[in-house]
Amino acid sequence: MSEVKLSKKEKERISGIISELNRVYGTEGRCFLNYETPWQLLIATILSAQCTDDRVNQVTKDLFKKYKSLEDFASADQKELENDIRSTGFYKNKAKNIIACARRILTDFNGEVPRDIDDLVSLAGVGRKTANVIRGNIYKDPSIVVDTHVKRVSGRLGLTKEVDPVKIEFDLMKKLPKEQWIPYNIQIITHGRSICTARNPKCGQCFLREFCKYGKTGKNNLSGKENIPKNP
Repeated sequence: MSEVKLSKKEKERISGIISELNRVYGTEGRCFLNYETPWQLLIATILSAQCTDDRVNQVTKDLFKKYKSLEDFASADQKELENDIRSTGFYKNKAKNIIACARRILTDFNGEVPRDIDDLVSLAGVGRKTANVIRGNIYKDPSIVVDTHVKRVSGRLGLTKEVDPVKIEFDLMKKLPKEQWIPYNIQIITHGRSICTARNPKCGQCFLREFCKYGKTGKNNLSGKENIPKNP
């Protein structure tokens, strides 16, 4: 991966952002999805597409009692599984992908959720976001998960001008120290939910405001349209 040449001022600004995130949110963090095994996290993350983590946790509480193993999901009736996950949205595609994913893990990976990102994204319903959730939370491999909060807050902070999640991921990988990648995910999701919300962000309460281009100008740093409201 090619290095990004940053000015001394920008390096200091990014260092300030990291320092404040670590001070307020710590560096340990935890996954917002409830799980006990790697395959449970994989299925929960597939379900989380276009759905809140809270809703997914409500669904998986009963789902993982009914389907106790990968084999149970691999042999599931698709219509029945659709009913079980209906409230997460896009349930037909999700059910189809979960069954196909479980079967592939059993046949091609000896029942173990793979670690390699290329293997992960080859699974049905798994993109780079889901793959990086697994890599970071299960295998502790440095990885950046670009969800809606990471996309929005990173743009407002001026850490990327991209709107495509993969390009945002690589931008952040180039600008943030590797040891910060996993903590950054949890920190920014927490910050995006509590302070830097999509509508009416609480800029007056934000401890990152002095480093934030949006907080100072009321304009985001993205090249695409995000319809972010002006600073209240």
